[in-house]
Amino acid sequence: MTDPWVALEPGADPVVRAELLRHAYDTFTEAGTVERPVRAVVADSWRRSARAGVGPDGTASVELMDGELGAYRAEHPLARVMPLFRELMGTFAADGRHLLAVCDAQGRLLWVEGDPATRRQAARMNFVPGARWAETAVGTNAPGTAVAVDRPVQVFSAEHFSRRAQPWTCAAAPVHDPRTGRLLGAVDITGGDGLAHPHSLGFVQAVARAAESQLALLTAEQPAEDTAELTALGHDEARLFAGGRKVRLSRRHSEILVLLARHPEGLTGDELLCALYESESVTPVTLRAELARLRGFLGPGLLASRPYRLTVPLESDVAAVERRLETGAVTAAAAAYTGPLLPASVAPAVVRLRRRLADGLRAALIARRDPDLLADWAHAPWGEEDLDVWRALAAVRPTAAVRARLSALEAELAAPVRPSGAERGPLHKAATWSQRPRP
Repeated sequence: MTDPWVALEPGADPVVRAELLRHAYDTFTEAGTVERPVRAVVADSWRRSARAGVGPDGTASVELMDGELGAYRAEHPLARVMPLFRELMGTFAADGRHLLAVCDAQGRLLWVEGDPATRRQAARMNFVPGARWAETAVGTNAPGTAVAVDRPVQVFSAEHFSRRAQPWTCAAAPVHDPRTGRLLGAVDITGGDGLAHPHSLGFVQAVARAAESQLALLTAEQPAEDTAELTALGHDEARLFAGGRKVRLSRRHSEILVLLARHPEGLTGDELLCALYESESVTPVTLRAELARLRGFLGPGLLASRPYRLTVPLESDVAAVERRLETGAVTAAAAAYTGPLLPASVAPAVVRLRRRLADGLRAALIARRDPDLLADWAHAPWGEEDLDVWRALAAVRPTAAVRARLSALEAELAAPVRPSGAERGPLHKAATWSQRPRP
């Protein structure tokens, strides 16, 4: 295979290839071993799918419906390039009886468009808007695998982990935010064996690149005051995008901007002092020096004083999660939550906000009783010891692996408290997870 990401080389017989793949697939599901001619990217995906507990006969669940789907799509960055996707791919999909699909970074389908008969056929396996096609939900498939490995990929026939998807061929390419490099989702073309050609993968790659270029142009056209964004979830040091610059902040500067983002009206020096420092021995001079360094780092005009406030609106990922929780969009809130807020911070106000945000989302997930959402939290580094979530997951997905993990966790937490008195539970996990190396 010349290109490992292409499923079928030019000239290869799709019927013969499909038969070989079906035999290899049966061997894997029965014995757990991978035979030729399975590509390495597919073999790795099959293994990830099996470790995630995906069953060969499972199907996608629909997570976003009606109003929640509409609200989530409306504010998703890829909504801005849907006209481009339709212009570049709509005719191709309609003429070839294919489907154009766009998913978010968690593998949830946001748009599925194309030939009506093909859409009806795809709907039988829940390849519909709002359905979760992540690898952890349905196993190997082009959109789910593309966002899992962050690479364009083509999936053909029995390379799909779900048997219901094996009559299909699909090719997908990830799409990134051109400013930050953040994965936004993927664009996919799905159909029959006619797509089992390198050209289909090259086509979606070109469309994804065009979408990123379009997003860059749209961003450049925005007024400067609309470009301030703060990413603080899952990182000890926040990232700030403002005025066309992307900068990584120090831990203290991260804490200050998180607090100022929540208080656009501004905070006095005394309020900031109480919010940032546990010790009463810290003097206002220390805080003023820190703010002076931040002002110099941000550049002129962004940080005002009396009270301390930002002179441009600052959007944050914390606010995005809170908004979605407030409107009941639990799935969308979980998608935006990429980890505890500044996990290593001990600033009193940040600790309170971190706990409030995590507890609010956990409570919403437990109340929703969605097994996929609960599993995502339980298997995340910050949820590995979250007993309440594991109990909720065991109630709706009582697999042997989940029950075993719950039993082990209950036994561990029932053991005598260590002399160190280390805090247990989600907040403890957040602190230890923050110290692990991350890519």
